[in-house]
Amino acid sequence: MAVIHRTTLQPTKLELLTAWLPSRPWYHGGAGGPRLARAGGFRLDDPKGEVGIEFMVVTDSSGAGPAAYLVPLTYRGAPLDGAEHALVGTTEHGVLGRRWVYDACHDPVAVAELAALIEGRAQAQAQGVSDTPDREVVRAYADQAPVPADFTAVEDTEEHTALSAPDGTVLRVLRTPEPAPDGSPLPEPGASGHVAGAWELPDGTRVRGLLCVLRTAPAA
Repeated sequence: MAVIHRTTLQPTKLELLTAWLPSRPWYHGGAGGPRLARAGGFRLDDPKGEVGIEFMVVTDSSGAGPAAYLVPLTYRGAPLDGAEHALVGTTEHGVLGRRWVYDACHDPVAVAELAALIEGRAQAQAQGVSDTPDREVVRAYADQAPVPADFTAVEDTEEHTALSAPDGTVLRVLRTPEPAPDGSPLPEPGASGHVAGAWELPDGTRVRGLLCVLRTAPAA
């Protein structure tokens, strides 16, 4: 499992995101730029131990009201070929040195592990503690067939990033997650799988909501 290092990042993750988020179609913050705070999320383990994978939730207080954003990130020790468009930035890690930080929706290692999480073959890990499962992350999958691992990001909308597999299965990463009204996220009608998690509102309230939704391809 991934080891969480207690060290420095220059620039920090929030500093990288403050510069990057306004370029995204799903960002709805104020004109003065994001005012971000870490609010929640989880990690996934790369089986090869080479790529850091984090699904971070941040809150932004720059708009008319606080907004939450789901920002999946990967951390690599070298550039990812063909992913220049998905580069969030670079940072200097106090232990590991230079790290290339990518939008994980465009990183095949992260996408494969997200598919494994939905199917139940991977376990969500706590953001800040090594070797500790995150029990607040809930996944479900209703079909028998394996979840495809070879998704490609095909569309960014004002609410989500859509990824498509060759068989027509679609995975939506919900970039602007909403709290479930009763605290218990329910699957979307017609969805075959999902991931739900928890985050903290600016007033300290802990909420839960859907983070990712899977729709398998219709049977031929």
